[in-house]
Amino acid sequence: MKKGEKKKVGRPSELAECLIRAKEYLLGGYETFGDVVPSVAGLACYLGKHKSSMYEYAKQNKEFSDTLEAIKTLQENKLINGGLTSSFNPTITKLMLSNHGYSEKQEIDHQSSDGSMSPKPTRIELVTPAE
Repeated sequence: MKKGEKKKVGRPSELAECLIRAKEYLLGGYETFGDVVPSVAGLACYLGKHKSSMYEYAKQNKEFSDTLEAIKTLQENKLINGGLTSSFNPTITKLMLSNHGYSEKQEIDHQSSDGSMSPKPTRIELVTPAE
C-alpha cells in the first residue's frame, strides 16, 4: 500500500456484491434458482433487484456490463440448442430468439427463374346486356 492511500474498511459495495452474485448466476446459479435459460430479468430476481438496476449497474461498471452480455449470449446459445433438439417450445423459442436478431424470412417467387411461369395478364371483356 502506497503512502497516503486509504485502506478500504467495511462492507463491499452493493455493486461489488451484485457483480459476484451475477457471475454466480451466469455460471449455473440460474439453474439452481429454477430458470431454464439465464436472462436479465432472471438475474434481477436472483439478486432481489429491479431489472432497470441491472442496466444501471452495467452503465457504472464494465465488468458488470460484460457479465450481462455473457448472460444474453448464454441465453441465445441455450435457445438455439433447445430449439434444435425440440426440448423448448418452438413458439417461445422463436419469440425469444427474435430479441437476439433472429427472424423468419419467407420469400415468395411469383415467377420462375427462366420466366416460363411468369404471370399472364388477365383479359377482361365487357359484355353489354342485349337490348
